[in-house]
Amino acid sequence: MGFLEDKVVAITGAGRGIGRAIAIDAAKAGAKVVVADYGVEMDGSEPSSDVADAVVAEIEAAGGEAVSVGSDVGTMDGGNAVVEAAMDNWGRIDGAVCVAGILRERMLFNMSEEEFDDVVRVHLKGTFTVYRNAAAIMRKQEGGGSLLAFTSGIWALGSVAQPNYSAAKGGIVSLNYSAAVALQRYGVRSNVIAPVARTRMSANVPMDLAENGDAEDISPMAVYLLSDKADQITGQVYSVVGRKIAVWSQPKEVRAMYNDERWTPEVIEERLMATVKYERLPMFDMIDDMKRAADAKKAAEESS
Repeated sequence: MGFLEDKVVAITGAGRGIGRAIAIDAAKAGAKVVVADYGVEMDGSEPSSDVADAVVAEIEAAGGEAVSVGSDVGTMDGGNAVVEAAMDNWGRIDGAVCVAGILRERMLFNMSEEEFDDVVRVHLKGTFTVYRNAAAIMRKQEGGGSLLAFTSGIWALGSVAQPNYSAAKGGIVSLNYSAAVALQRYGVRSNVIAPVARTRMSANVPMDLAENGDAEDISPMAVYLLSDKADQITGQVYSVVGRKIAVWSQPKEVRAMYNDERWTPEVIEERLMATVKYERLPMFDMIDDMKRAADAKKAAEESS
């Protein structure tokens, strides 16, 4: 018996990269799979179901069951179509995986409203539309279900040239926390993976990554979290990169200070840096490291 034997799993962004790897491995683990992908080019043009159809053909050739959906999950109708495909074909949905996403890189002060809205719509709203429609069914069916979303480390670290992407990914983590606490009583779990892998999207990241992996490194963790073996795990954020899996800490207050009277700016100035202080963003250190590496490389080239 596979980890997902007799399960029905819907996966968005499943035509390429990480989504495709999860679809293939979920089918190998015994799941019936909805392969959902709008199939657009990197700039959002020319939507096509060809990539989703190709993954379905691959699963079927290996003896599995799958159907394709080409809807835009950034709309309520599109998200519902993904869930309805599972219900129409197999009468239930046990897992929903939200991988679909786009990039519109721009510095904050140059970013257009459209570039911000498009990324938030596909990533954050696209997770909501599937989560919302899947949860409505999972909470009523025997066995509950598992929701799985995808974020990025920059949800917590910040990004120089992807503030829209960072904001959307932070929203996904917050949505995950809310889904986990609201749906636990119904036997529905929600978790998030923050992957680092070589994909069509990651090829545009304007920096060298200290750690990297492949899409196929991510999918085993997704299969596990979708399975009944992980039925006690919810509300978590896991990093998966290459041969490493890590869990993120839960947000909490670090230090506090109190006053017997209402605060004034003068009292805050006097006491804040001596007690509460501040937490330096790790991204600042990463930027400093990159600058030092670039300076060293330039110096080496000039001396050669």
